[in-house]
Parts: sequence; C-alpha cells; structure tokens
Amino acid sequence: MLKTLEICVFLCAATLASAQSITIRDLVQFINSSIQLKQSDSDVAKTLHRMKLTERLDSATVEELQRLGTGPKTIAALREMADASAKLPTAAPQMKASPPPQAPPPDTVQQGKIIEAARQSALNYSKQLPNYLCLEVVRRAFDRNIKDPAGSEQWRGDDTVVMRLSYFEQKEDYKVMTVNGHAVENKSVDQLGGVTSQGEFGSMLRAIFAPESEARFEWHHWATLRGRKMYAFSYDIDQPHSQVSIRWEKTDKIVPAYRGLVYIDVDTDMIMHIFQEPYDIPATFPVRASSEVLDYDFQKIGDGEFLVPLKVVMLSRTIQYLSKNEIEFRLYQKFGADTVIKFDETPPPLPEDKLKEKKQ
Repeated sequence: MLKTLEICVFLCAATLASAQSITIRDLVQFINSSIQLKQSDSDVAKTLHRMKLTERLDSATVEELQRLGTGPKTIAALREMADASAKLPTAAPQMKASPPPQAPPPDTVQQGKIIEAARQSALNYSKQLPNYLCLEVVRRAFDRNIKDPAGSEQWRGDDTVVMRLSYFEQKEDYKVMTVNGHAVENKSVDQLGGVTSQGEFGSMLRAIFAPESEARFEWHHWATLRGRKMYAFSYDIDQPHSQVSIRWEKTDKIVPAYRGLVYIDVDTDMIMHIFQEPYDIPATFPVRASSEVLDYDFQKIGDGEFLVPLKVVMLSRTIQYLSKNEIEFRLYQKFGADTVIKFDETPPPLPEDKLKEKKQ
C-alpha cells in the first residue's frame, strides 16, 4: 500500500512538473510531493524554473514551504517566482489536507483592536527600555557560486564579529571589539564592509506600524513561539510609503515596497517575530533580493524583564554573491559605570528550537 501511494504521489508531481502554467495550489502540492519523495533540491529548483504561475505567490507561502523542509535552491527559485508573480491576481485560500483543529480567527473588529494595540506597543517600544549593555555576535557567511542564478547556498564562513552594544537614553552605540577572535581598536561598523545591520531595537517596528507607512494587515494564522501564543498577521507596504532602504557599496540606494509577517503576543500585545522581504526591486539594481527575520524575547535586565532583540537573520542575493548574516544579542546587563562584559569567549549559536514556531 505504501509503494502504491508513493507511486501516485510521484505521478502527481511529474504531471505538475511538466505543466507550463500552474496555480498556487498546484505549486504547493508539487513542493509537498517533492519533500515526501525526497527529491533532490537541484532537480526541484530546475523544475520550478520551467513553471509559470497564474496567481501571485506571497512571501508568507514561501516562508511556510521553507519551514516544511524545502531546500535552499528551491527556496531561491520560489522567491524568484514570487517576484515575477507580484502583479498577478491573489490566489484563493489554500486548504491543507487534514489540517489540525484550530481556533477560529478573531473577527474583523477584534483584528483591528489587536493591530492598534500592537501599534501602540511598537511606537512606544524604545521609551520603555532601560539603559543597558549587551554583546552582539555577528556571523557572516557567503556563497560566491554566482554561476547558479538560484544560488546554491553552500555557505562558507567569512568572519565572526563581536561588538559591544550600549543603549543609553534611547540611543544605540556600537563598538567593534573582536574580529575572528582578534581584538581590534578604533574600527567602526561601517569599516567592516559587506552586509551590516543596525537599529534592530525599534526601527523595524516603527517602519511597519507608523501610521504614515499605511501598512495593510491581514489575518494569517495562530502561532506558538517560545511557549507563547501569538496572533500572526501578514502585512504589505507599498513603495510610496516605504521606510526601508537597500544600499549597495555606499553609492546606490533604493527604497522598495516590502511585505512579510508579524507575530503579536496574545498576552502583552508586543511583537515577538518579524519577517520582511522587499519586492519589485528594479532589474538594474545590484541587489537582486533580500529578506530579514527578527526575533524578540524577554530578558532580565537589572530588576526587571524587558522585550529585547534575540536574533536577526539577513539574507541577500546580489549580482556577485549570496550573503547571510546571523546576528545574536547576548549577555544583557544594566548600564552602569562598573558594568563589565567579557569578550574573550564568543558564545555558541542559539539552539534552533528556540527560534522555531510550534505548529498549532
């Protein structure tokens, strides 16, 4: 019986693979089948390059397929399809086979109240933080296999940078302490080169929830993250209202439209997870695609607990290479004249289960 089922699934996948134009439903079925049959990541990506969507593939669907175990080349191909289909009609809601029982979503009135409460939390976030110090560990990797347009994501570690981040009177200050374990002096973040990131302590929140951004929110699903129940909403901010910029070598700069997901804690109305992905990037711009995931968590600082950044993952595909930055924030301490953070040992990466969403 198992072999018969596998043959049927394979035939379904093969039929879809030969199709020229497919719906989002067909695409999802094909990816699920390829995962079940353990087809190679390269073969699936090559098949996707021959497909043409009839509906818009949104970033939330791509992220969901990635969580199911889709390979890096397939994800890169899906992101290209998402960009190419951005102006196509929205797909009808997808029904998953045998979905687990889930509570109904909040009604539209409740959803409006949830978003407004999250907006107030986001806009007042920085004001609630104490003065503190923390350790910022940046692990940067590259894939220079530019012959593969989808990118192989065969990452090679490039460097590990440890910085002291001080937060005083709502202002962040970054000081580079070590690079690859060697102490450095008088080296700024801008001098590091490559892809860098600053401002995770509130800028992403403000850019999404500021009224002038005119973000369009839609209910997505219930979620559980780090043991806490979440509302998950998708959002979309068009180019005229975007506050996100992408720079290339300090000379070229664009302000693209972007979209993604936000996870809002049910108990506190605070944002615990943000995914964002620019789209409609001009074909002439050197950065072809990028995405950023930011996780927050509660940490004890002094006598209280505060919501602070936990980890950021930045992916970027340029005309020259793929890059990945994994940024972790550790050892939070209350700011004071006698506060000391040791930089002689780099903390190990956070365990993956601390960052994964628990399925409902």
